[in-house]
Order: sequence, then C-alpha cells, then structure tokens
Amino acid sequence: MRSGFVVMLSVVLYIAPHAVRAQQAALPPIRDMETLVVSGVQPGPGMWKVHRGEHTLWVLGTVSPLPKRIEWESRDVEKVIEQAQEVIEPPGVRIDADIGFFGRLALAPKAFGARKNPDGQTLQQIVPPDLYARWLALKLRYIGNDRDVEYYRPIFAAMTLYQEAIEDIGLRQGGVVWPVVERMAKRHDVPRTSTMVTVMIEDPKVALNEFRASRLEDLDCFSKTMQRLESDLDTMRDRANAWAIGDLEALKALPYTDQNEACLRAAAQAGVLRKRTGDIEAQVAERWLEAAETALAKNRVTFAAMPMRELIKPDGYIAKLRAKGYVVEEPQPAVAP
Repeated sequence: MRSGFVVMLSVVLYIAPHAVRAQQAALPPIRDMETLVVSGVQPGPGMWKVHRGEHTLWVLGTVSPLPKRIEWESRDVEKVIEQAQEVIEPPGVRIDADIGFFGRLALAPKAFGARKNPDGQTLQQIVPPDLYARWLALKLRYIGNDRDVEYYRPIFAAMTLYQEAIEDIGLRQGGVVWPVVERMAKRHDVPRTSTMVTVMIEDPKVALNEFRASRLEDLDCFSKTMQRLESDLDTMRDRANAWAIGDLEALKALPYTDQNEACLRAAAQAGVLRKRTGDIEAQVAERWLEAAETALAKNRVTFAAMPMRELIKPDGYIAKLRAKGYVVEEPQPAVAP
C-alpha cells in the first residue's frame, strides 16, 4: 500500500484527457434544456487496427469523463480479447514508497497538510483578484461554503472543483472501461501487460517536507480549470455521449486541448519531483511503445486501450508506430440507422 503522500502525487501526475468540441454548423443548435447524458448499455467507439503481416494490435480509444450511468458493452472488443494472446494496459505513472504500515500512519498528517499552501496562505492571497472572483462563483455552485478548500494550493483546489462539477452534470472520471476489459481478459484467460512507470521515492519523509515547503507554478492550471468549467461543460457532455454511442466522427472533430497539460506541467516541474523522476512523460511513452512493438512481433492478436487523444494527435503513440512502418487503419464510422 502507499502513503497519503504517494497517493496525492499519483493523482497529480496521472492526468486524464479531456477535449473541446469544434463547431460543426454555421449556427449553433437551439437548446431549450440542458443536454441529456446518455445512460444504459452503450457500445462505445470502434478500434484502431495496427498491423504488420499477420500480427495485429487492436487499440480502443478512451475519453474521460464519461456518463456515470452507462454500462459499456462492446461485443467487438470481447471478440478481439477472446482471440488475443495479450492485453496491454494503458500508459501511466505510479509514485511508490516502501515505508510500511507505521510509516504511513506517521506520514498521513503531513500528507494531508502538503496539499495546503505554505505559511497558511489562502487562495485569495495567492490568486489574482479577477481569477479569485471567478473561483468563488464556481465554488459556490459546485462545492458550497467549504472553508478548508480555501487553504489548498491552486492545483489541488482546481482538481477538487473539477471533480465536483463533473459529478454534478452526470459524469465520472473512471470505472467505465477498464474494469470491463479486466473481466473480459480474466474470462478468456488472457495475460495482461502493465506499462505503468513506477517511480520509487527512497526518502518519502524528506520529499514530503520539501513538497510542503515548496511553491508550485500552478496558476496556469488553476486559470485553465476555471475557463474549462465556465465554457466547456456542455462540450464534456457532448464528448461523453459521442464516445458512449460510438460516434467516432464527432470524437475526431474535438480539439484535445484542456487544463490537464497545464496541471501536469505544474506537477512535473516541482523541484521535489523533478530531481526524483526525470522526464516522466518520455519514460511513459517509451514503456508503452516498447510493449506494443514486442506484442506485435510475437502475438497474432493483441488488445490495448489508451486515451483517445494519443490516437488522434499528430505526434501521439499511434503516429509513432505508423512512422516506424506499421500499417494503421482507423475504425469505420458507425452507420446511422
């Protein structure tokens, strides 16, 4: 198990992708009521096909958040996993420390304190007045009169607000796709390969004290989160709905720009992490690509899942495989009834 410090840093470094939908018509549609979030059993989108000769890697793109009341059920994915010799898990980072049960108990109070600003400062003392006014309006709407969050560092306050907001509009961060994939892999006895990069913190007590005393360059993260919640909640619903019903064309039309890159940058550039982790993003990409190429060399069929933005980005993981000579085929758009 991991200490509160480890869990806190893992949350900061493991940023889920979101996107902003582009206008597709000359005039915006008229909405008399809030966009509804789909529910019930949904198929999700098609899969990308990466292959060389008779060796094929099928990749499912995921988005977050997704509707909290959907049940994802993809027969096509299960057919692939049933034939597969390997399932490659999504890329990510895990911060770990071997400190034992009593060590976790000793560090827990400090870990909770590390999300607060040094010297007991409040958000109002750190954030520019106009930005703080926007924060107050959104906080009142989605969190209420919680005073504790006023002492959080901007990045943690933004994360708390974002989570409350997406829950209020019927979305959730995770727990939709990967649990189903795990059950399918177990049902068909297919081994899973982790591509998680684990960073061991050898001196968790020292690292935690450094983090508590340090300042983060996280105002950009805070500002972009406010902007996202002020203007993009309808788009989040549209995107989540598009993924759930398998509308690939709508998903591809979404420019994947959001606050997460700014928040990840703020976390990764913190001195306490930088000197202990190095270039995390490069390590994660290298680990996943190595697993994919190994699987393509030895397996007839392999399944993988990863954030949709890495499938669409010009320099994403799939683009890197294409540049290495693998044939990449995008899924066919769903046929409208």
